[in-house]
Amino acid sequence: MNPQRKSDAPNLELLVSTMSLEEKIGQMTQLDLLTVAIPNTNPIVLDEAKLHEAVVVNHVGSFINNGANRALSLDEWDYVNKTIQEKIKQHTPHKIPLLYGIDSIHGATFVRGATLFPHNIGLAASRNIELVRRTAEISAKETRAAGLRWNFAPVVDVGRNPLWARFPETFGEDTHMASIMGVAAIEGFQGNDVGSCDTVAACMKHFLGYSFPLNGKDRSPAWIPENMLREYFLPPFRAAVQAGVKTVMVNSAEINGIPVHANRFLLTDLLRGELGFEGVVVSDWEDVIRIHTWHRRATTSAEAVRMSIEAGLDMSMVPFDFSFCTHLRQLVLDKRISIERVEESVLRILRLKRDVGLFENTSPEPGARANLGRPEYKAAALAAAEESLVLLKNGDGFLPLQKTAKILVVGPASNSISTLHGCWSFTWQGKDESQYPSGSKSIVDCIRDKIGVENVIHHMGCPFEGALETQAIDAISADAARCDAIVLCMGEDAYAETPGDINDLALPQCQMEFARRLIATGRPVVIVLVQGRCRVIRELVPSAKAILLAFWPGSGGSQAIANVLFGDVNPSGKLPCTYPRYSNHLITYDRKTTSRLNEDTPLTGYLPEEYAPQFEFGHGLSYTIFRSSNLRLHAKIFKADGEINLEVDVTNTGKRAGLETIEVYSRQLYASITPPQKRLRAFKKILLQPGKTKTVGFNLPVSSLAIVDEYNNTVVEPGEFEILVGEEKTALTVKE
Repeated sequence: MNPQRKSDAPNLELLVSTMSLEEKIGQMTQLDLLTVAIPNTNPIVLDEAKLHEAVVVNHVGSFINNGANRALSLDEWDYVNKTIQEKIKQHTPHKIPLLYGIDSIHGATFVRGATLFPHNIGLAASRNIELVRRTAEISAKETRAAGLRWNFAPVVDVGRNPLWARFPETFGEDTHMASIMGVAAIEGFQGNDVGSCDTVAACMKHFLGYSFPLNGKDRSPAWIPENMLREYFLPPFRAAVQAGVKTVMVNSAEINGIPVHANRFLLTDLLRGELGFEGVVVSDWEDVIRIHTWHRRATTSAEAVRMSIEAGLDMSMVPFDFSFCTHLRQLVLDKRISIERVEESVLRILRLKRDVGLFENTSPEPGARANLGRPEYKAAALAAAEESLVLLKNGDGFLPLQKTAKILVVGPASNSISTLHGCWSFTWQGKDESQYPSGSKSIVDCIRDKIGVENVIHHMGCPFEGALETQAIDAISADAARCDAIVLCMGEDAYAETPGDINDLALPQCQMEFARRLIATGRPVVIVLVQGRCRVIRELVPSAKAILLAFWPGSGGSQAIANVLFGDVNPSGKLPCTYPRYSNHLITYDRKTTSRLNEDTPLTGYLPEEYAPQFEFGHGLSYTIFRSSNLRLHAKIFKADGEINLEVDVTNTGKRAGLETIEVYSRQLYASITPPQKRLRAFKKILLQPGKTKTVGFNLPVSSLAIVDEYNNTVVEPGEFEILVGEEKTALTVKE
């Protein structure tokens, strides 16, 4: 923190002591800007009377979203910010500036002209930590250009159920990956000074266990034993706290029958007591009142407010009325909530406002406004998209395609801008293509640019969901006969949160049937999957010539896909999740032995019903070939407080340069808690020229081999372990 900025702020403890009860409660209240905006205006217009009621009468201290269901221009954001802050300055006793929160999930979502990057699931596929940090830095700059200083990102939930609609916002199924990537994003957002003109306060979310609902549906119950919660879901939040994250958002759902917004053990004992978090705890959308209306744990809405505050909540995302203010005021007057408890939260909120520089200046700095839409941001978006693409299959080395080939481009994702970007893209759901910048290019546009319009035939062919048109299929089949290859672009259109809930992980039947008919033409089919999660395509894999997974790659995605298909870029992405073969066979890579056990066959064998994913975690092909060899440790016996030094030789045996990720896994042979088959412990991405060998070293603390035992203690147990890199493995022993 800049020392000068600290000294410019008022004495916050003194300020709190002079505030009225109503002012204090207002600071703990967060409203949607729609509450004070006149609907359907362009440019946006705020309702003077409603704004007065919010910030003068009720002293509301924070707003969210953009009030227009669309991205706003910098001038519109400037108007919103100045209008609100001036109202506060002119008509409130302490003139406490308002803090604006926004969901800049994979770029500055609600800022017109901003750059949108791959979603976290794609960034995790890149295995490039610096790239994650860089995309977060740019997102912070473009968010701050609009005068917005608080970003509700990153999601550090570990995505272990691909049915869950928010899976694309995660860094995948691995705990270590989520921790490392989450910290990189926080560092990118907050920088060295969260109050500077190109940074924003980050928000780790959603604490805790949100990503593992039992039925796969958003905001639905989870049943997670404490040792599992600590083993798999807590570490990314611990890492985020250690990285200095300023805020946390709470899990909307419940764990083991207790709504997290009413769970004092999680929000106070664990988060603040054990992890040492000192920042602001904010609710998710309307989740305080839902303790009463949804979870039915509180008999009244007032009781829901009491439960959440006593659990450890600082700020309620209400979002459309002043009920939280009314209930909390009465709870304090009735002495059911102490004024001291309220003041704890208010002080945390004021410290956050001080840290982001609001007491110093509430307007966007001139330097900040210049940080929107810079050319280097587009280059960064393209680089991020290129490294996020995962080549799942390349039969007979069919890819890259020749630029002299005649290509039939088909499928619902072939000419869709929204599916390239996914959720939180200028609108919440991301489906309104009118909001995307003019000149945005689809996959077919970029393929035409690559090989010429005359060499491309295009049909959409089928919708994402719905029915096939037989006449269209006949025309497409005729065109296929005139082409050297078919590029079939399939997947999911954009969705966010609950609207993205599905009942079947398989792609919709219309897409699957369309693909079968194209394969039946006998022409080579290259499938490009543009989707937020791994949808089941089991029937298509044997017949497809090649399969490229793009996830939701953002504004550079279409160009990146064309670059990889035609060989201008060598793919380097690795799966950050297990790609399932069956809809009901959702087993993560760090499975237990019995996850693949069939009592009638040896453990070394596979049957279809055993562990046999379509593609394993970490899978990803290249246009060259890498080999790992000579894995070696500098010692074989370690103590729990020691360090494991290992090296492995990596050789590019192919004919072109490429990026390769070297992943280090551990396996504990026997443990007090049944051990997983393996766990990712470290990874590095290197560039290697053809014919060259590089020695790659890792230093792993022995403590990284710890497990959470049946008593919920994190311990390194003595015993035998294996270290695995590629096809190589070596043994080590941990002594007491």
